[in-house]
Amino acid sequence: MRESVRTGAADRPGVYRMMSPGGEIIYVGKSKRVRSRLLSYFRGAYPEHKGARILRQAEQIAWEYTPNEFDALVQELRLIKQYRPRFNVALKRDAHNYAFIKVTRGPAPKLVVVRSAGSDDGGAYYGPFLGALRVSESLRELNDALGLRDCAIDTTIRFSDQGEFFAGPPRTPGCIRHEIQKCLGPCIGGCSESQYAARVGLARAFFEGTDDGPLQSLTAEMQKASTRLEFERAARLRDKVQRLETLREQFSQLRFAVETLSFLYTVAGYKGEDRVYLIRRGCVRAICASPRTTVEHDALHDLATNIFTTTDRRETAVPAHEVDELMLVSSWFHRHPNELERAKTWAVSR
Repeated sequence: MRESVRTGAADRPGVYRMMSPGGEIIYVGKSKRVRSRLLSYFRGAYPEHKGARILRQAEQIAWEYTPNEFDALVQELRLIKQYRPRFNVALKRDAHNYAFIKVTRGPAPKLVVVRSAGSDDGGAYYGPFLGALRVSESLRELNDALGLRDCAIDTTIRFSDQGEFFAGPPRTPGCIRHEIQKCLGPCIGGCSESQYAARVGLARAFFEGTDDGPLQSLTAEMQKASTRLEFERAARLRDKVQRLETLREQFSQLRFAVETLSFLYTVAGYKGEDRVYLIRRGCVRAICASPRTTVEHDALHDLATNIFTTTDRRETAVPAHEVDELMLVSSWFHRHPNELERAKTWAVSR
């Protein structure tokens, strides 16, 4: 395998596959310099390194060149999603578990973590987010910070401004979260309907990036605890703040991709292999050679018209199967903001 790489591979962008004796693709990778990257596998100093473990189970290496690094990134991701190689743990669904946050309907909406968005139940969805467990932990912190309920969806709601509620016997508080001031208590008359609705509005604003109230509140508590030398409490509050910041950052990144990443992206390629990437809502919908003739320009125009004039999906319901690519494209332009200078919106490019 090493000799085939030394004699046959070139130092240019591309993707590669490691295959077992039975033909199973066990690993997919990419590099700006394929030859150098593959040769590095044979210089592993320690047998426990991932590269050495892959080589022990591989019998063949295959590679294909791409015009540029961005193309290699996209092709690597698509190959991983297609073949699910066992050594590519980074993009396995069972490790990441994409999830949405749903705001339920009803008089006292509840925030819940769900696996997919969108039926016709009328609830509002935010996401998708990466890591269902982490999202659940972050949501718990947000619920506590805002006093939102996490009880059963069918729990009877009785707000304090419901007069008929007080006609019966005295209430018996049964909500522990309400007793420790982590829930407004909409089920036992602990708040009015408008008070609860205002807190739900703050949660929506937090997801949309227009209000950092929950973070500011926890940060202030953390600073007070530190001032009082309550370092263990300050550390716990710091962890809560970090979980909420992670949640907000994920949504900010997705919102950036969905709202702004729709354009034609032209990239210079290896030895003149220039490419045009038609990116819509953060995903590469088509790849074309950079047009040089009138016929090629017309073909690109027709393709772009078809892609960019279709109806947009709802912002909060990004299909789960597009999330990996959306995150990759978003991360690419975050790391290389100057590359946006190569992008042209379809209205301008026509």
